[in-house]
Amino acid sequence: MTGTATAPDLERATLDKAASENFPVAPFFLPRAWRDDLMAVYGFARLVDDIGDGDLAPGGADARTLGVSAADATDRLVLLDAFEADLRRVFDGTPGHPLLRRLQATVRRRALTPEPFLGLIAANRQDQLVTRYETYDDLLAYCELSANPVGRLVLAVTGTSTPERIRLSDAICTALQIVEHLQDVAEDLGRDRIYLPAEDMKRFHVGETDLAAKTAGASVRALVAYEAQRARGLLNEGAPLVGSVHGRLKLLLAGFVAGGRAAVRAIAAAEYDVLPGPPRPGKVQLLREAGVILRGEG
Repeated sequence: MTGTATAPDLERATLDKAASENFPVAPFFLPRAWRDDLMAVYGFARLVDDIGDGDLAPGGADARTLGVSAADATDRLVLLDAFEADLRRVFDGTPGHPLLRRLQATVRRRALTPEPFLGLIAANRQDQLVTRYETYDDLLAYCELSANPVGRLVLAVTGTSTPERIRLSDAICTALQIVEHLQDVAEDLGRDRIYLPAEDMKRFHVGETDLAAKTAGASVRALVAYEAQRARGLLNEGAPLVGSVHGRLKLLLAGFVAGGRAAVRAIAAAEYDVLPGPPRPGKVQLLREAGVILRGEG
């Protein structure tokens, strides 16, 4: 992208990433109105993650759109602050970034509140300040910001939020976040981040140097297996969410749970050696898992 990127360019650069995600963002079988609104939510979530990870397109167009000077265009905390200010304009003014202008229509149509969006920004701000997690509870608190808002937004967009569905959705989203962390141990370490709880690393006699190896030793594999089992338990806890809804939304939510279970199976099939690269499930495995869930067998 050049420095003269247009608003459609900025939108397309972010929204096109939906095709490479681990989960279906807005699959074809959903009603068009839902797809449009879910893509608007995805655009927000993807952009805030790109800011937090330093993965914005080169050229600084996003920073300029947010009113950030060229001198601060690589300062992630400055960018996140500017993005939060622009998000607040979604609710009480006119935002500057085209993805947030797109989001504003969804917010008004679905009566969405700022809280889940602010949670995702807070998670990315935390990523700049916290790179290690001492306990599993600390990690769960991070997932409350980084993952659970996504599921809550899906329920809100589809008009199906209830306290119990939110609870089940939180379990699924936390599980999916943990699975992603397991797949991306090596990549995260390259960003100087470790999402494996330090207390668990000590329990399994795993040091940071062990995570930097090309392949995992027995201790790392045992640790990854332990965390994968935790994620599987959360997926099972949240799975009744699928049966609580009907129609096309049921297919979408089954896809989320199936994606998580298939990813856990892929990690297990790799014998819990996640260091050479992320173990990814194939489409056949994913469809098989979805079939099991939709038949109510798991």
